[in-house]
Amino acid sequence: MATAEAAPPPQDEGRAGDVAGLIPMVRRIVRARVGAHPQADDLVQEVLVRVLAAEDRIEPGMLEPYAIATARNVVASMWRQDDRAARNRHRVHDPTEPDAPDELVVASEEQEAVSVALERLTARERQVLLAHEVSGQDTHSLAEESGSTAGAVAAQLKRTRARLRVEYLLALEHTEPPTEQCRPVLLALSGADRRRQREVDAARHLLECELCSRLSQPLLGRGPARDDEVRVPIGADPDVVAARQAARELAARAGFTGSDLTVLATAVSEIARNIVRFTDGGEIVVELLDSPRRGIRVVARDTGPGIRDVQQALTDGYSTYDGLGLGLPGARRLMDEFSIASEPGRGTTVSMTKWFERG
Repeated sequence: MATAEAAPPPQDEGRAGDVAGLIPMVRRIVRARVGAHPQADDLVQEVLVRVLAAEDRIEPGMLEPYAIATARNVVASMWRQDDRAARNRHRVHDPTEPDAPDELVVASEEQEAVSVALERLTARERQVLLAHEVSGQDTHSLAEESGSTAGAVAAQLKRTRARLRVEYLLALEHTEPPTEQCRPVLLALSGADRRRQREVDAARHLLECELCSRLSQPLLGRGPARDDEVRVPIGADPDVVAARQAARELAARAGFTGSDLTVLATAVSEIARNIVRFTDGGEIVVELLDSPRRGIRVVARDTGPGIRDVQQALTDGYSTYDGLGLGLPGARRLMDEFSIASEPGRGTTVSMTKWFERG
C-alpha cells in the first residue's frame, strides 16, 4: 500500500513568507535613508510589492540582494520626485488640475499670488522668464535676441526666479515687508547667495523679524545642502545640549580629538546657556573652516537686551548665574579667537574659533 506523502505548502504562501521575512531589513534600509519621513511606511510597502511581483524571476539566494537594490531605487525615485516638485514651484504653468473643492480654492489662491508676483517683475524680467519657462526657449536663443551671452541670461533668470519666489510668498501672505531690509534679506536667501546674506546680516534679521523668519523656511530649503555647517535654534535648556553635540560632531570631522573636543563643547555650552538665561532666544551656527587653516567657528546670536558693559562681562570671575562658573571670559580663554559685539536693545553676537593644529 502506497504511503501518502505530505502535500507541499502552497506556492503563494511560501513566497509571501519569504518576502515577509525581508520586512525588518527593508524597514531599516528605508528608515536609514528617509528618517521619519511621512512616506516611510508606504515606501516599505512599495518595495515588498515589487519584490513579490518579481520573485519568480529572481535566482535562488538572490532575494535579499534584490530587495536591497529595490529599496534603494524606490527611495531614490521618491527624492527625485520631491526634487522635481521643488524645482518647479516657481513655474507659471502647472499642468495638474486638482479636483477636490478645497484643493481648487488653494490652487486659485496660489495662482492669484503667482499673477501678483509676475506683475511686480520688470517687463524685461517677465518677458525672459515666460519665454524660457512657458515657451521653452533656451538661453542661447534668448541671448541672441538680446545681444547678450547664454551665461548672462542664465544669471538673469536665476535672479528673476529668486525675486519671483519672494514676491509670490509675500502675495500669498497678503502682506508687505515691515522694513526696508526685509526684501534684500529674502532675496539673498531665495538666491542662496551666502556672500550677500552676510552683507545684509541676514542671520540677525531673521532673529528680529517674525515675518521674514516665517517666509525664510521655504526659501532656505532651496539652497544646496551643506555638510560643513549646522544651525541650532536656542530657546530652552535642551537646545544647549543640541548645540554642544553639533559642535562636537563637526569638530571630530575636522580632526579634533580628546580634550580639544571637551574644551570646544564647554565653550559652546557656556555661550548657549547665556542665550537661554538672559534672552528670548537666538541661534548658534557651527561651521567647519578650511582657510586660513582647518578649524571650527561658532557664531552665537541672540535678540536679548544686550550687554551694557562688555569689558566687565569679559572680566575673569564675572558671572551673573550659577552655571559652570566660566561665563564669557571662560569661553574666551578656551578658544583661540574670540570676539563679541553687543547693542543695547538689539542683542549680542559672539564669534569664536578653534583651530586644528596637526600633531
